[in-house]
Amino acid sequence: MPTAAPMLPLVKVSMPPRERLMPALESVLYGGMIAEGEQVYRFESEFASVFGLPNALATSSGTGALHIALLLAGVQPGYEVITTSMTAEPTNTTILQVGATPVFADVDARNGNLSPEAVEAAISARTRAILVVHYAGYPVELGRLREIADRHGLQLIEDCAHALGARFDGQPIGTIGDSAIFSLQAIKHMTTVDGGVLTVKDASRLPLARRLRWFGLTKGVPRTEVDITTPGFKYNMNNVTATIGLQQLQGIGEVIEAHVANGRFYDTALPGIPGIAPASVVAGAAPSYWLYTLLADDSDDVERRLASIGVAASKLHRPNHFHSVFAPFRRPLPQLDEFYRRLVHIPCGWWVGAEDRARIVDALRHG
Repeated sequence: MPTAAPMLPLVKVSMPPRERLMPALESVLYGGMIAEGEQVYRFESEFASVFGLPNALATSSGTGALHIALLLAGVQPGYEVITTSMTAEPTNTTILQVGATPVFADVDARNGNLSPEAVEAAISARTRAILVVHYAGYPVELGRLREIADRHGLQLIEDCAHALGARFDGQPIGTIGDSAIFSLQAIKHMTTVDGGVLTVKDASRLPLARRLRWFGLTKGVPRTEVDITTPGFKYNMNNVTATIGLQQLQGIGEVIEAHVANGRFYDTALPGIPGIAPASVVAGAAPSYWLYTLLADDSDDVERRLASIGVAASKLHRPNHFHSVFAPFRRPLPQLDEFYRRLVHIPCGWWVGAEDRARIVDALRHG
């Protein structure tokens, strides 16, 4: 019997060519220094340079980077962080981890991103920070949210886990907030197997960030002489994953360009098909389309239609307030409910060829 063609996946790991990656890995694995060292610091510098970011600090995960960002923002027990429920769970479990209260603000039903009006309405005397997620690679209305944060004296943290390479008003995502985090977990635009990056606008906060990354200790000072003044964590990146990252950076431009080209194709081809609509892109935003966000009157039907031609599609994420751990913080989120009812993600990445995207559009148009 003939073997069925593999399903076109919604997400897929990208790796550099074997002939380039493996010698680099062998060099570091047998070079005598596999913990945090030269390769990590080179990766930080080159990551910041490639994406136009300030003061980059490599971490073991995006979640670890976010934990540090919240602590740098002064978030602690008794404070509130305005956030979104439409995200991967670590965005909000990390708020619980520092003992603060997540306050879920509603989203724009047209794209799933935080609504500036809902954010401002949620501000209280206990609010310390606004945590925004550029969901699926579509930037939030950063101009308005920056203005709201400044007017209320709040820290603005960007969760850019989905949005590597996106821009807002011509500026790289991750440069408008007081701090930003990026995820290098397996299925993102770029991976180091696991890892993350923290960026901070204010360079004077870097020494504390570095200490928080490594137990509260200062690197470069003999362990017999160093003094811990603030407890830290084991969030440092190592030279092995940094080496993968350095190799990934050599081709990341082409990877992101492929996501963007496919996203723009869908933006042009899908409007006008009855029962579906592309997610809206706010003025000034240039998405990096980690996933393509489609809104459908019957999202289950879209998934069935695409499955019938060997294409994966799904909602992928579950709104966080559905989880029991967030039950005490639930509040009405009618726009998120509408967005999630209609949401379905379709493949958009570097592995989606011209023929693939054409048959996806054909299946959506003709059923």
